[in-house]
Amino acid sequence: MSTHVKGEQRPRRLATAEERRETVLRTAIGAFAARGYFGTTTSEVAKAAGISQAYVYRLFPNKEALFVAVVEHCFVRVRAALERGAAEAKGGDPEAVLSSMGDAYAHLIRDNDLMLVQLHAQAAAVSEPAVREAVRAGYARTVEYVRGASGGDERQVQEFFAVGMLCHLLVSIDAEAIDAPWTRTLTAGITHR
Repeated sequence: MSTHVKGEQRPRRLATAEERRETVLRTAIGAFAARGYFGTTTSEVAKAAGISQAYVYRLFPNKEALFVAVVEHCFVRVRAALERGAAEAKGGDPEAVLSSMGDAYAHLIRDNDLMLVQLHAQAAAVSEPAVREAVRAGYARTVEYVRGASGGDERQVQEFFAVGMLCHLLVSIDAEAIDAPWTRTLTAGITHR
């Protein structure tokens, strides 16, 4: 049994390396979302996380490794949303499951930071091999999960991802705010609740 005398200070509990790593990842998501891979420095992430840049480098050997960890973390969040969507599907046919997963994903990307990190990761993948591999691996796992969970065929799974990419575009340009023929064409049948 612990006794604590009023006015007496409790010993300060230091965060573990894993807790610090999670803090840095959460902070880095916001930093990379705002400025992208190329525009974000590890010193900015360290300052926002309230730790030294040297400590960031103890947790991640370089900015590339930190960004790859952020990308992987985002794919974990996407997978969790898709799993919730699959579990909440009103029926077991592929269209019902894919629709429910799509709704869950649309809800998830309301978190603009997650969507922006995904967009920045795709852009950085063009010239950064480690980022490209992280994006490829994330999509490989996600496509296989969607295929297995939905039972959808190649066309259905491809369409699911194509609509997801279109959703990124629509959200990033705030297409719902513009009433024009071209936006009506792109947004037809797509809603973000």
